[in-house]
Amino acid sequence: MRILTLVKQVPDSNAALKVLPDGSGVDASGLKLVPDPFDEFGIELALQLREKRSDVTEVVALTVGPDKATEAMRVALAMGADSGIHVNDPALLSNNELFIARVIAQVVKNDDTGFDLIVCGKYTTDLDAGAVGPAVAEFLDLPHVGAVQGLDMADDGKSFTARRRIEGAEEVVECPLPALLTIEKGLVEPRYPSLPNLMKAKKKPVKVLTAVEVSVDGSPDEGTKLESMAPPPPRPECKIIDGEPQEMAKELVRVLREEAKVV
Repeated sequence: MRILTLVKQVPDSNAALKVLPDGSGVDASGLKLVPDPFDEFGIELALQLREKRSDVTEVVALTVGPDKATEAMRVALAMGADSGIHVNDPALLSNNELFIARVIAQVVKNDDTGFDLIVCGKYTTDLDAGAVGPAVAEFLDLPHVGAVQGLDMADDGKSFTARRRIEGAEEVVECPLPALLTIEKGLVEPRYPSLPNLMKAKKKPVKVLTAVEVSVDGSPDEGTKLESMAPPPPRPECKIIDGEPQEMAKELVRVLREEAKVV
C-alpha cells in the first residue's frame, strides 16, 4: 500500500499579516511559513498507518509551491515520510484550488506505481477553503470521505471504515480503496520532528516537477481568480453608555437600532 499525503505551505497562524499596497496578496517578507496544520494531521495519520501495518510500503509527501515550499516538504520528510514530490513552476501556481487539484491529480495519474490512499487536511488555513481534497478525488474518479475523525483499516487492506461528525450525530462510512480522505482536527496528534530527523530529511529523495512533466489543461485563473486582498477595517472605538440602568437600556437599544443597525 502506497500513501500520498498532500502538504501546503501557509503563513503561521500567529504571524501578523500585511497586505501588499496593490492588494495583490500578502507581504511575504519576514513572514514565517509553516506546513498547513490540517495537512500535518494527514501526514501523521499516514505515518501511523505505516507503523501499524506491514502492507504500507511507502509514504510520499506532495506539495505545489515555489522554492520556499521545500521547507514544508522537509518537515513532512522529517516527521517520517519516505520521499517527496515538489511541483515547482510559476505556470502551475495559483490560488485557484480547482486548478491546483487538477495539477495534483495529473501528478497522481503520471505516477507509474499509483497510490492506494491519498490524505490531506480538510481545508487550508490561508484561504480558509477546502476544495482541493474533494476536487482531486473527483478528477481521479475516487471515492472521498471528508472531515474524518476516526479511521479503521480492514485487515486485508482493501477497505476502511471512517467516522465523521455531522449535525447532531456521527456518520460511519465504509469505503473501498483506493480512496481519498480529508482529515479533521482531533483524529491524530502530529509528532514534532526532531533536529536529527530534520537533518536526515535533507538526504531523502524529492522529485521536482515542472509544467513540462505535469501537463494540465486549463488556465490557473479559469473559474476562480483572486482579484484583490484587503485588511479588515479597523474596529470602531468602544462606546460607553452611562446613566441609570433603565436609561442605559433604552440608549443601548437606540444605538443598536439607529447607529449599528443590527436590530
